[in-house]
Amino acid sequence: MLLRTIASRALANALLGTALAVTVAATPAEAAHTRPLPSTITLPSGFQPEGIAIGAKPYAYFGSRVDGDIYRVDLRTGKGRTFSEGPGTASLGLKVDGDRLFVAGGAGGDARVLDLRTGEVLKSYQLQPAGTTAFINDVIVTRDAAWFTDSRNAVLFKLPFGRHGKLPAAAVPVPITGDFALAEGNNANGITTTPDGRALIIVQSNTGSLFRVSWSGVARKIDLGATETLVNGDGLWIKGHFLYAVQNRLNVIAKVELNRRGTEGTVLSRTGNPGFDVPTTIAEFGKRFYLPNARFTTPPTPETAYTAVAVPIP
Repeated sequence: MLLRTIASRALANALLGTALAVTVAATPAEAAHTRPLPSTITLPSGFQPEGIAIGAKPYAYFGSRVDGDIYRVDLRTGKGRTFSEGPGTASLGLKVDGDRLFVAGGAGGDARVLDLRTGEVLKSYQLQPAGTTAFINDVIVTRDAAWFTDSRNAVLFKLPFGRHGKLPAAAVPVPITGDFALAEGNNANGITTTPDGRALIIVQSNTGSLFRVSWSGVARKIDLGATETLVNGDGLWIKGHFLYAVQNRLNVIAKVELNRRGTEGTVLSRTGNPGFDVPTTIAEFGKRFYLPNARFTTPPTPETAYTAVAVPIP
């Protein structure tokens, strides 16, 4: 009789454990985590997005060309909200660095840094004096600085970090010299680092040229072959030895294989998508690229619809 009781208790405990395991596995949070992430993200009507940034967590940050609002989207659900009110001027290129968001200010000639925990502005920088023709277009964050492009002037702006990443009091202008020459239209646009991390790469949108730029600003044209260009080049993304460049009005992502120093490259492919409508820049999460559709060829109104799309990494 005692043996039967013990056996019965063991069986009951085993069944209870199985039931608990089934209950835990079926929780809504876990079920939601296993569902595919949305491939299309609806942004607010009239938002006019351009920049996107994604950090380690499943949240994407989008900047508005209208008033500089920053809109945060949960990539698991596609739902979003206004995360930080803009200053009334555009928010273009964005980059996440830890718990900070770096924002390029477009024609306002400015930049700012936001606290990702609160949305508050940690520091603002007037990169170009008021009244100067400027277009602060994109930003990349390296180990010791943030670098901004100006599509109207042959200059980069550096925010050198202090100890423990402390933000500087002012930005440092770094003139672009060497092979780079200003032309009509948008010049230096997207920016990233070389595969070896020892220099910067910028794309000149109007000419389609890529440049390797030293920390002191000396630019050397990257050899892509005799006939290849990246005209309409916008956001850049480096992944190992591969550089991905968004060619906005062509509605494609170009994949370029670079050597380690970033002095030579080969365009391997160009990938389009039916969901592209003048995508501008690019961010990565979960083996996918996310791109906001700026819709530059569509007249903007307060009711104009805007989206971002997710595509497999080519």
